[in-house]
Amino acid sequence: MQESFLLIEVFNQSIVITIFVFVMMMLIDYFNVLTKGRMEHVIKGGKFRQYVISSFLGSTPGCLGSFMNVSFYVHGLITFGAIAGGMIATSGDEAFVMLVMFPREALILFGILFVLGIASAWFIDLIAEKIKLVRRERCELQVLHEEEIPFRTSIRGSFSMSRCILFSFFLAIVISNLLGVWGPQQLDIKRPERILLLSLSGIALFLVFISSEHYFREHIVDHLLKRHVWKVFLWTFFSLLFVEIALPYWNLEEVVRANMDKVLFLGALIGIIPESGPHMIFVFMFAKGIIPFSVLLTSSIVQDGHGMLPLFSYSVRDSLIIKLFNLIIGITIGEILFHMGF
Repeated sequence: MQESFLLIEVFNQSIVITIFVFVMMMLIDYFNVLTKGRMEHVIKGGKFRQYVISSFLGSTPGCLGSFMNVSFYVHGLITFGAIAGGMIATSGDEAFVMLVMFPREALILFGILFVLGIASAWFIDLIAEKIKLVRRERCELQVLHEEEIPFRTSIRGSFSMSRCILFSFFLAIVISNLLGVWGPQQLDIKRPERILLLSLSGIALFLVFISSEHYFREHIVDHLLKRHVWKVFLWTFFSLLFVEIALPYWNLEEVVRANMDKVLFLGALIGIIPESGPHMIFVFMFAKGIIPFSVLLTSSIVQDGHGMLPLFSYSVRDSLIIKLFNLIIGITIGEILFHMGF
């Protein structure tokens, strides 16, 4: 019974995360086609602009900014360093908890992570060029046709079966959530999952309805759904399932208390786990004065909540290299501050 409940909980959480990623991908792709690639030039701009944008999105509370960064990276709009810097800047869902428990220190932490994200992005790109690190190729479908119009010129005309199915899916998500049958139910700015789910599902309904048949078939169905979304769901589901099964066997708080001299390294290693939950223990221990700020910062640098999960579905190699960079940077910065007494 307990195992069944766990599977259902992980499945539901995976669906929510996949919806967030899918809609962000749709939005970015749609506006890129609508503006005939001008959005791509605005974001790509200079590298510094990419570093600022990705670090800003990463430092915003929650994982949505990280999901957007992953979408930018998959579409080839930001560099390897920029996506790594964005992951350094993010604190995942713990950001909301920190804002409630210690708002002043939380804002200072977010500011430090934002600056570190920019600096680290520049440094990582520099290293990547030196060692000739080649990122995975961007999605090939992003070649734009000059005459391509992503929206329907008339609301008349029948819907294809695939369009009806996708429209019905998002409509069912909205209705079931409003009725309290499925999905996050807290309507609270501190836990905005329900607000985001309803908002993004509404956007998805709009995009599915107004998309031209050509755009819907080639961009949404053949590209996003068939090549990306199912991978995002599977990676998310099995990663969360592993974390939920494995963590009950580790009493993290007891381990940390018994190894206070090694707690900074523990914080960094636990930050590798692609999940928001494990990092929460360091948030609570900092709030209680058990650990210093340097340990919280180290854990925040290395961990990225659920933000990395969609990237694993795109490139395991790129994801692991980013994790390695962030682990090294997190331990280095944390050690310096720890020995300075912070």
